[in-house]
Amino acid sequence: MQERKRHEEAIQNAEVVVRATSDIETLFELAREGESVNGDLEREVNSLRHKLDELETGMLLSGENDARDAIVTIHPGAGGTESQDWAEMLLRMYLRWAERHKFQAVMTDRLEGEGAGIKSATIEINGENVYGQLQSEIGVHRLVRISPFDANARRHTSFASVFVYPQIDDDINIDIKPDDLKVDVFRASGAGGQHVNRTESAVRFTHLPTGIVVQCQNERSQHKNRASAMKQLRAKLYEYEMDKKRAAEKKLEDSKLEINFGSQIRSYVLAPYRMAKDLRSRLAIGDVDRVLDGDIDDLIHAFLVWKRTGKLAGDSSADLPD
Repeated sequence: MQERKRHEEAIQNAEVVVRATSDIETLFELAREGESVNGDLEREVNSLRHKLDELETGMLLSGENDARDAIVTIHPGAGGTESQDWAEMLLRMYLRWAERHKFQAVMTDRLEGEGAGIKSATIEINGENVYGQLQSEIGVHRLVRISPFDANARRHTSFASVFVYPQIDDDINIDIKPDDLKVDVFRASGAGGQHVNRTESAVRFTHLPTGIVVQCQNERSQHKNRASAMKQLRAKLYEYEMDKKRAAEKKLEDSKLEINFGSQIRSYVLAPYRMAKDLRSRLAIGDVDRVLDGDIDDLIHAFLVWKRTGKLAGDSSADLPD
């Protein structure tokens, strides 16, 4: 059934491209006859470009785990309330991106900041090729704006880091020995009802050999929180092993290695001008509000093209592979 669905989608996509191309050719013919079709032509060309970018993105996702669901964790950098607020803005951006694509997003852990924002958050996003697309977000994100928390309205720079892990299915063997786990249970923090706050339903796992820590406090049931935390731990252990292999190969695209505040991947500037710019693909988007509202598909596409071919945004010197 899955294979049939893929074939049906391929046929539908081909029909959409053929129909759009035919419509554009018709508009050109009308233009040659003196008709005023500039608005329609621009709209149809932009629609076709968007569709082709979408299909190209799917073609570029051929990695071992690209088709998997993803676990996204967000942490603010130094800077207190400023960075915590920026981390929450990034969290909203990814939730809106998931909503735009009708992906399922589940908040498994959220630690509120002091005064505003968040100290950390973890979300699971389930959908087709989610991990492959969100690899573009791994790294440090930089925000420049007039601070809403500064009485003197000065410009501030904030940082937050994003990590993305593939969700690992049960058929992949990740051996977790009970003796290697330290298990802590505690009361959930924040709003959640009397039951959540009165019982020790939240769970934290510490994997002693690697030092990896995961926790979940979203569910009322300790059993469900344990299951969710174990899923996160399996994903992070898998990525831990994959990182060791990638480190040996020194791959350029391994942007997750040695992430620090001197190696940001993207800047979002709200003052004195407005622009979102990816520092790897060099794609710049003037409508930064649209980006922060979850419309990051152009950034994802440009990153995947750069990762696969080395081609920068606006550079026509490199072609995609067949």
